[in-house]
Amino acid sequence: MKLLSENKAFGGTHLRYSHTSTTTNCEMTFAIFLPPFASKEKPVPVLYWLSGLTCNDQNFMQKAGAMKLASELGMAIVAPDTSPRGEGVPDDAEGAYDFGLGAGFYVDAIQAPWDEHYNMYSYITEELPPLIEGEFPVTKEKAISGHSMGGHGALIIGMRNPNKYVSVSAFSPIANPSDCPWGEKALGNYLGSDKASWKDYDASELMASQTHYIPMLVEQGTKDEFLQEQLKPQSLVHAAQRSETQLTLNMHEGYDHSYFFIASFIEEHLEFHAGHMGLI
Repeated sequence: MKLLSENKAFGGTHLRYSHTSTTTNCEMTFAIFLPPFASKEKPVPVLYWLSGLTCNDQNFMQKAGAMKLASELGMAIVAPDTSPRGEGVPDDAEGAYDFGLGAGFYVDAIQAPWDEHYNMYSYITEELPPLIEGEFPVTKEKAISGHSMGGHGALIIGMRNPNKYVSVSAFSPIANPSDCPWGEKALGNYLGSDKASWKDYDASELMASQTHYIPMLVEQGTKDEFLQEQLKPQSLVHAAQRSETQLTLNMHEGYDHSYFFIASFIEEHLEFHAGHMGLI
């Protein structure tokens, strides 16, 4: 790993690293916040945060205002990049923001040329946690959260791996990517035209298929400009009703899709995860 930057924050430390990834076959970047007094003798649990379209490892760390409470709770936060990057990593031919670089959608691609690098699902679930647990004073106990595309990623990863995460939450998630323009474009290109293969990466499809016992919390603003066309939280609610899954969805009047919304409610999410980690 290569240390890119180090900053003191709220008594803890914010660090950025790059490393060579075997799952994405390129250099990847992640940020980690370590609370005060985290040590090999007193390791701390981890919240993984997955960001949305066009974002990288820094958006959440700089805009969400999460580090103060994480410091007080004794919780580490890891924020990976949202896609592979670098020379030789393919991008959308027209440079669109909703596919390619910055838009990995947390899937393992099976279509060329994307399958060589776009394996963000395996990167998040299989490669990054052992790296974090081996290099930093953290426990194996972890939760996962995210925003928009990252909210989609957090939900599918949490539901597909309930034994790996104690809780999952999301802000404004793409709840039914099989039935929205962003998701249809991404899943169609990364996975191909057979929509049966999309179901493993669709939170509403996963939730409808069986009861999920991992605690789930979702926030959504009513003034979100992407609410009706792209996000479709009602699909998640209907799926939870069909499978009798416990899901908490909080609708917030007047809030949009921005980090103003995330910053307004991030403390409730940190406390939600901290409760399942046994920190409070």
